[in-house]
Amino acid sequence: MKAIVYAQAGLPIEDPQALYEADLPKPQPGPHDLLVKIQAISVNPVDSKVRMSMQPAAPRVLGWDAVGTVEAVGADVELFKAGDEVWYAGDITRAGSYAEYGLVDERIAGHRPMSISAAEAAALPLTSITAWELLFDRLKVKEGSGNGQSLLVIGAGGGVGSILVQLARRMTELTVIGTASRPATQAWVRELGAHHVIDHGKPLQPQLAEAGIQQFDHVVSLTHTDSYYSQIVELLKPEGQLALIDDPATLDAMPLKRKSISLHWEFMFTRSMFQTGDMIRQNALLSRVASLIDQRVIKTTLGQHIGSIGADNLRKAHALIESNRALGKIVLEGF
Repeated sequence: MKAIVYAQAGLPIEDPQALYEADLPKPQPGPHDLLVKIQAISVNPVDSKVRMSMQPAAPRVLGWDAVGTVEAVGADVELFKAGDEVWYAGDITRAGSYAEYGLVDERIAGHRPMSISAAEAAALPLTSITAWELLFDRLKVKEGSGNGQSLLVIGAGGGVGSILVQLARRMTELTVIGTASRPATQAWVRELGAHHVIDHGKPLQPQLAEAGIQQFDHVVSLTHTDSYYSQIVELLKPEGQLALIDDPATLDAMPLKRKSISLHWEFMFTRSMFQTGDMIRQNALLSRVASLIDQRVIKTTLGQHIGSIGADNLRKAHALIESNRALGKIVLEGF
């Protein structure tokens, strides 16, 4: 099968060997696996991070977001059958979705939403799982709750932020404030439903004061947490909550003690990586998100469709991700 791989970590994305086409054996499903003929994928920051930092023992297939059709199932599969159209964000310890075929454990896959295209659906699995787990599992906000409480989302225009803002606005009563630095991104975050949008390139507190907001119950930091950390601590209420997904070089937790602020880290691959007992919750989560999409409660966060799945286009996608100027999600479709 065709696959796009990397073999040497750290190469600049302009180098043709940073991502290149290879011919690999078609994978065979294990007991809980679905063999999926991949139709559309999206590119996430984790794809670039792995390519730059993890040296593979053999050429490695990156990419985890995928939409496709089940071609075969493992002996113990119960939730799906051949012909089902599915979506998933995969398992970081396994081969990814930059390929004609992929394997995924049925417990972390779902039936895809049918009211939108495969490309529109491909934008959503990884970011939807991350945003859902941030809001409902890590911060433990209850659906329909949050009246009188506030949420600040730093980096609201990216992939996770784009779905998190929607979930918070449509499924809770939180007051939602998003940050974005460019006019186009600010407009996008407003369109997604944020009550207020401020510029994270400027001091946050004066902008929030203009909007009549002094402190927050919850802050979700999706990018450059170390740059905003001191401001976040000041903006959080006593007994507030901070959740993040990025990888600060250092993070001193001591400033949180004075206010009894709780710290939560979200990594959506944890359940699949450790085969947790509640791993199947990602199947239920994806099914719920598909239903919300089909009911028009939330919408795709596709920002740019850059063509077919190939080495040249994937290098372009990685370059855009690494520029930190992506709006929504970057999607590719078909080989």
